[in-house]
Amino acid sequence: MNKKIGIQGIKGSFHHLVAMDYYHRDVEVLEYLSFHELAQKLASGEADEAVMAIENSIAGSILPNYALIDEYDLKVIGEHYTPVNMNLMAIPGQKIEDIKKVFSHPMALLQCKEFFKKHPHIKLIEDADTAEAAKRISENDTRKAAAVASPAAAEMYDLEILATEIHTIKSNATRFLVLGREEKKPNGEKLDKASVKFDLKSERGSLVSVLNIIRDCYLDMTKIQSLPIIDAPWKYSFFVDLVFERPEDFEKGMEVLKIMTEDLKILGIYKSNLS
Repeated sequence: MNKKIGIQGIKGSFHHLVAMDYYHRDVEVLEYLSFHELAQKLASGEADEAVMAIENSIAGSILPNYALIDEYDLKVIGEHYTPVNMNLMAIPGQKIEDIKKVFSHPMALLQCKEFFKKHPHIKLIEDADTAEAAKRISENDTRKAAAVASPAAAEMYDLEILATEIHTIKSNATRFLVLGREEKKPNGEKLDKASVKFDLKSERGSLVSVLNIIRDCYLDMTKIQSLPIIDAPWKYSFFVDLVFERPEDFEKGMEVLKIMTEDLKILGIYKSNLS
């Protein structure tokens, strides 16, 4: 039986392309139009695993996704970095000058803001998904409208690309997390990265103390992200990514941090996609 992989968006979306690239085999893709639904369906068991964007090199972190991973007690079992190639596409036979509206995911539009500054006649409209916007324009034969999506979406939904690589920074890339309900088992792989979450005690210098422990235990922090704790004004949870050479260094660091922090939670230990 093929594994069921949840994605945000539909076939032709960047999530779909990442799922195909990451698994390297036949999987059944389950399409969900929101990240909340994606997390919910993975937690309920409808999907076996899921792919979820977490940050972009231009637009930054997708903050609500950190909260969803924590809320639904999902486990990070992998990661995948992929170049993002944004393209303007429409029903064939039109020019950019004909386009009045462009639909796409807000993160996609944000990554292309410099391009659209050169075309002020176009109204930008936020949509649920890049590929879904392309599919809808195609199915409805909508003229004077375009979508921003991947080349795969243009090919899949018979749209003509009016402008290629319209993202502002050409080295644009997105980091995706691969999520499951259980911790990843090593299975011969070297697991050298971890995502953890903790709350800090209300003491002066508490964050500095945590960072010192991370350094002293030979852990390399590649990401730190704070989120407010909803029911505790002016207190924050910290989500941190750590890479390490030896698992025992990570285990030692967690033993110490468990004493120094509140609600320490290991979100997942997995293989770094950059190592």
